[in-house]
Amino acid sequence: MFLSTYEGKIDDKNRISIPASFRNVLDYKATKEIYAYSSFINECIEVCTFERISKLQNFLDGMDIFSGKRDAIATAVLADCEPMQPDSKGRVSLPERLVNLVGVNKKLLFVGKGVTFEIWDKEKFNSYYQKARAMAKETSLLQKRADAGQ
Repeated sequence: MFLSTYEGKIDDKNRISIPASFRNVLDYKATKEIYAYSSFINECIEVCTFERISKLQNFLDGMDIFSGKRDAIATAVLADCEPMQPDSKGRVSLPERLVNLVGVNKKLLFVGKGVTFEIWDKEKFNSYYQKARAMAKETSLLQKRADAGQ
């Protein structure tokens, strides 16, 4: 799994170096290709393996093929998806379209989220992190209250 948070930089040609621990996950999964797309939950770039894309496709296959919701999900993720192959040092070039869409500046963070990882502008993530912690705490408190009431 992709775990933890790592600092990184993006150069003038939109190249980044994937953190070593994330490269180890890719090596373990024996995958050379990763997929990047703009998250439709957060203002960041989400990255995953083909395994995750395949699960998404299986989910879409279970929906009505003429459904507007199915089409929206396919468009929002699959049509936005950019395949990338890290070089021997774990570097990839992010598509300019994705960099501009999410507003990644020079300093960025790689944020592990289990089966995916995200690439954030450092300042944007620091702001989001505080909101996420508060939401997680509130959710935890609500669950404890619900459990106590049973």
